[in-house]
Amino acid sequence: MKKTLIVIAVVLVGGTLFFLRSPKKASGLDEFAQCIAAKNITMYGADWCPHCQNEKKAFGESFEYIPYVECPDNTKQCLDAGIKGYPTWIFPDGKKLEGEQGVKKLSQESGCALPENK
Repeated sequence: MKKTLIVIAVVLVGGTLFFLRSPKKASGLDEFAQCIAAKNITMYGADWCPHCQNEKKAFGESFEYIPYVECPDNTKQCLDAGIKGYPTWIFPDGKKLEGEQGVKKLSQESGCALPENK
């Protein structure tokens, strides 16, 4: 009985660790997102904004590389940047893309290449 409990405990702990440590799903856009970050292009948005959610979903897991400002949490920063709507992408030269852009448009505007299959 004691051995059975130990085996069950080991299986449960091992299973939990396996699921917690499973690798992130690659979206194939890591290099694209990192290029946007390297060019200091920032997305301003809000969690409740459906267009912002669409932009984030388009990047998948690779959105973690995108410089992002959550405006409801950083009101002054967004006001100082002249944000009037969400999402807004701001380039270092001051150019703004307002509204949902999609990765193809962001690729064209940024000069960052998308993977061939995207």
